[in-house]
Amino acid sequence: MFDIKNIYEPKNIKELLDLMDTCSNPTIIAGGTDVLIKLRHGSLKEAELISIRSIEEFNEIKLLDDETISIGALASFSKIFRNEIINNNIPILAEGAVSMGGPQIRNMATIGGNICNGAVSADSVPSLFALNAHLKLINSNGERIVPITDFYLGPGKVKLEKNEVLTNILINKEDYLNKKGCYIKFSNRKAMDISMLGVAVVCEFDHNKFEDLRIALGVAAPTPIRCYETENFAKGKVLTPEMLNQIGELAVSASKPRDSWRGSKEFRQHLIANLTKRAIDKLYRN
Repeated sequence: MFDIKNIYEPKNIKELLDLMDTCSNPTIIAGGTDVLIKLRHGSLKEAELISIRSIEEFNEIKLLDDETISIGALASFSKIFRNEIINNNIPILAEGAVSMGGPQIRNMATIGGNICNGAVSADSVPSLFALNAHLKLINSNGERIVPITDFYLGPGKVKLEKNEVLTNILINKEDYLNKKGCYIKFSNRKAMDISMLGVAVVCEFDHNKFEDLRIALGVAAPTPIRCYETENFAKGKVLTPEMLNQIGELAVSASKPRDSWRGSKEFRQHLIANLTKRAIDKLYRN
């Protein structure tokens, strides 16, 4: 039996923020694919669920006037991988979305829930790290915009302030224009499995030189990470087989994988080096 005290369904942002302030134990529910698991496991006691599914602006994916891509936190993974704006500008995020679960899960699970759950294996997050995404967060005291790379504290822990809600994911024009991206997920099974390792790479080449390089890893440390030292090392250099091997080795050095029942630390290190090289090579050849 689920331990639910109340369920609310605000129709707009004002009603949502009022409920967040008046409820003693507010829990946002969007797709419910993570919240229902927590309820089933008994980790939520006397939950006051606040469904945001009726707040239409949370479901929008649009280009703003300055060509920033704005993705509503309620956008499902099915909507993301089918969306024209996403596929035309940041297809790396569509790759992450379609790799997540099966069709039923993708139809319900939301990108906001995937981020705020804080799971190191979240399939959307490495791509968002590599795209320098920012998060728009609101509560009754106002709003703030923070880099997604600053949002994670540890496994299952994120920097949400009291009664704060994620409303939008923002990707600036300069972070996707003329860039190529690739997301590679490795899991034990091809279908509906949690990631053993996720590698997201965003590149811009000037002929055979790295004009820009961003590498993000999931399940390679207690939180998703960016490989900043690796990126800085590669920028301006010519892509050669030797350089590619060095990039793979440096990406391993930036990581802190651990042993788990899904895979050993050593196997994850092997995957980091090889999947990073594979992603860069794919982007260069395409």
